Amino acid sequence: MTPVVHDRVLLALGLIGAVAALYGGFLNSAPNRLAGSVALPLQQAPLIEAAAVMAGLGALTVLAFVAQVKWRCYATLLVAALVLWASLSGAGHFATLLSSASLPAARYSLGAAFWTLVAVALLAMLDAMQRVKLALAQRVGLVAGLCVGFVLMAQAGSFADLSLAKEFSSHRAIFFSELGRHLALVGAAIFCALCMGVPLTALVLRKAKARGLVFASLGILQTIPSIALFGVLIAPLSALSRDLPFLRDLGVGGTGPAPAIIALTLYSLLPLVRSSYTGLAEVAEDVKDAALGMGFDARKLFFAVELPLALPALLSGLRVVAIQAIGLAAVAALIGAGGLGAFVFQGVGQYALDLVLVGAIPIILLALAADFIFQMLIASARRRI
Repeated sequence: MTPVVHDRVLLALGLIGAVAALYGGFLNSAPNRLAGSVALPLQQAPLIEAAAVMAGLGALTVLAFVAQVKWRCYATLLVAALVLWASLSGAGHFATLLSSASLPAARYSLGAAFWTLVAVALLAMLDAMQRVKLALAQRVGLVAGLCVGFVLMAQAGSFADLSLAKEFSSHRAIFFSELGRHLALVGAAIFCALCMGVPLTALVLRKAKARGLVFASLGILQTIPSIALFGVLIAPLSALSRDLPFLRDLGVGGTGPAPAIIALTLYSLLPLVRSSYTGLAEVAEDVKDAALGMGFDARKLFFAVELPLALPALLSGLRVVAIQAIGLAAVAALIGAGGLGAFVFQGVGQYALDLVLVGAIPIILLALAADFIFQMLIASARRRI
């Protein structure tokens, strides 16, 4: 009798992880920071961690044939966590063993197989959480546990001999200031977008004739490439700072944070205004009529009825805006605005992939954190409706 596959996603993830582990490079070894590297497979990694990874991938594949959904999902969470931690521990332990027998300038970076295994583990956990419909508190606890475990491993020096850790250590002095600058750019852009988005939303709600013009204009702005928009802003802002000394004193110029914040704000307006308009426009007329019949004035109607009902749509728009701004803020480093993008472009210029990752990985984690936070807020808002 042919076994029945009950979870095709899990089966695909298990097979992809197995192929990557068997044929991909787990670590890349190079004689120095800029030299070409040689891929080292998982089979050469420490035996315990390598065996744990392979056993976990095999278990994921077998679990795809388990019919009982709840049992399969909880088992998947445990097995995927094993694959994740074994991959992390194996990479750190492997680099430590190799560095003890090599020159100080040697570098050991994470290979394609490592990143594939981590992605497989995280996707398997995400799929299992969605299928079993974990409660919000359980999801938060699981994510917090993964973060705490990683931090403890890092503080114990498990990753100290990896090239990525060495790049981070050498740039530690400026990393957190650039992280703060990145967050400041994103926060300022979202604040300015809200200040402009509220009156624009009111306009498109009340004036049907202006609706098409507003959305068309914001749509055109959305299609302009980010680098082009940054470049277009340089000339007018340089002229304004030259002609208006008080703007120059405030730090407004053709380069730096000012054009970055303006560009990020312009990119944020379309998703923010469109989601706000959709959320408020779709509030049922009979609900508003009932509230008016109960004696609600326009102010109370908005804050007590329309805003709570439209809140999930508003938060969905803010979610898109936040994630988009976190990613686009990296490009702002090209015009001197700073942020995590500075590490990305510096690494590209030096052909140092691990320096690129010092900036890219936190950007990805910030976007994932913003997505997770807004998903919690949206779920909470929907429960209150």
